[in-house]
Amino acid sequence: MTEYYIPTQASESEFVEKRSRFIGHVWRVETEEEARAHIEEMKKRYYDARHNCWCYIIKDGPVRYSDDGEPQGTAGQPMLNVFQRENVVNVCCVVTRYFGGILLGAGGLVRAYTQGAKDALDAAGISVVRRWVAMEVPCTYAQFESTRREVESFGGVVEQVDYGADVVLSALLPEEQAEEFSARILDVSAGTIEVLEAGERFQDVPWRAAKED
Repeated sequence: MTEYYIPTQASESEFVEKRSRFIGHVWRVETEEEARAHIEEMKKRYYDARHNCWCYIIKDGPVRYSDDGEPQGTAGQPMLNVFQRENVVNVCCVVTRYFGGILLGAGGLVRAYTQGAKDALDAAGISVVRRWVAMEVPCTYAQFESTRREVESFGGVVEQVDYGADVVLSALLPEEQAEEFSARILDVSAGTIEVLEAGERFQDVPWRAAKED
């Protein structure tokens, strides 16, 4: 089974630490060329900043990072560690620093760049990419909430709900859970709900929601 995690969307975050301004950006990328283009874009946008530190991880490809003039090991690597801990790939991150006149020290820099990358990732959200089985689950209004909870308990996602005389949930279930889910629904509904399979898809689905400011 192939499963991996990527950013859900592009994001921007910002905070101030001892008068230094840190601006974090995260993007979903497929190639090293895309990542490099985002890095160059930030260098041009924030041309007057002291540092534009960056990292990127391409699935089955290169992993790169840069301290961009900060003391070695205080920026790029700590940023990279944020994504490696979350197993996020196909990601590019740039954390820009406008120096505020107060030295942060090595430990302070590591914490600041780690926070810059983490805040940007939190703002982007994380999606899981894997193979899903699309399922249509017809039920009564009385069965709706319990059926929706069953989808979630099997690691599934409700994509759409159609409200008519009855309710139809369009859901995506992990392929290895689909058969068991169908049997479970048939069981708990005392045979009144029969799940219909509507094909398979390999796609990304939001796994951890983006945090809003």
